[in-house]
Amino acid sequence: MLTILFDGIAYGMVLFVLACGLSVTLGLMNFVNLAHGAFAMAGGYTTAILMNRYGWSFIATLPMAFFVPALVGLLLERTLYRRLYGASHLDQVLFSIGLVFMAVAATDYFMGSQPQLIQIPEWLRGRVDIFGVQVGLYRSFIIAVCGVLVIALQLVLTQTRFGSRLRAAVDDPRVARGLGIPVEFVFAVTFAVGSGIAGLGGALGAEILGLDPTFPFKFMIYFLIVVTVGGTSSLIGPFLAALLLGIADVGGKYFVPELGAFVIYTVMIVVLVFRPKGLFARG
Repeated sequence: MLTILFDGIAYGMVLFVLACGLSVTLGLMNFVNLAHGAFAMAGGYTTAILMNRYGWSFIATLPMAFFVPALVGLLLERTLYRRLYGASHLDQVLFSIGLVFMAVAATDYFMGSQPQLIQIPEWLRGRVDIFGVQVGLYRSFIIAVCGVLVIALQLVLTQTRFGSRLRAAVDDPRVARGLGIPVEFVFAVTFAVGSGIAGLGGALGAEILGLDPTFPFKFMIYFLIVVTVGGTSSLIGPFLAALLLGIADVGGKYFVPELGAFVIYTVMIVVLVFRPKGLFARG
C-alpha cells in the first residue's frame, strides 16, 4: 500500500512539473496555451537525441531539456503569442491547438513515429527496501527534483521583486508600464521559464509516460485536469491537485485495473461538482 502511495506521489510530481507552466500562463498571464505539451515533448526529445545520438549522460541532458524549450518558447512568445494576449480565449485555444498539430507533424516527419527510448543511469534503476516499503530509486529522484522546483517557483512568485512585477503586469498592464515595469520583458521571461519547466518535465517523465510524436495529444487532458482541479490562483493548488490525481490514478490502476484511467476523470468530476472553480481556488 505504501509502495503504491509512493509511486502515486512520484507520478503526481511529474504531472505537476508538466502542468505548472500551463498554470503560470493560464493563472497568472490569463493565456490558454494548449500547446504546452509540445514544449514538454521538445524537452523529452532533446534528452533522447543527446543521449542516443551524442552519448550524453541522462543528468547532463536535463539542463538542455530546460533551455531548448525555453528558447523556443521565448522566440514564439516574441513573434506569435504576444499578438494574442488580448484576444479571446477561443482565439487562443484555436491558435495553440494549431501549433500542437504542427509540432506533432514536424516531430513525426523528422524523428519518425516510433517511441523514443531513454536509458536512465544504473544508479537510478531498481528499488530499495526502506522499512518494508519498496521505494523506486528513479521515482525518489523525481520527487526530490520536483520538490526543489516547487519550493523555488513558489518563492520566486511570492517573495521576489520579479514575482511582484509579474502580478502587477497581469492585474493592469497599463498602470504597470506607467510605474516603469517592463511588462513585455516580464511576460517573455515568464513564458520562457514556463516552457522550459515543461521541457524538463518531459525529460523526467519520458521513462514513466513514454515519448512519441503524439505526446502533446495524449497528455493534454492531464495538464488541463491538474490546473482545473487545483485552480489557477496559485501554484500550491495545482501542486496538491497533481499529487491527489497521481495517487488516485496509480491506486485506481492497481486496485481496479479494469477501469484504467477512468478513476482520474471521476475524481475531477466529483471535485468540480462541489468546487467549480477548483479545489484550492479562492472564494
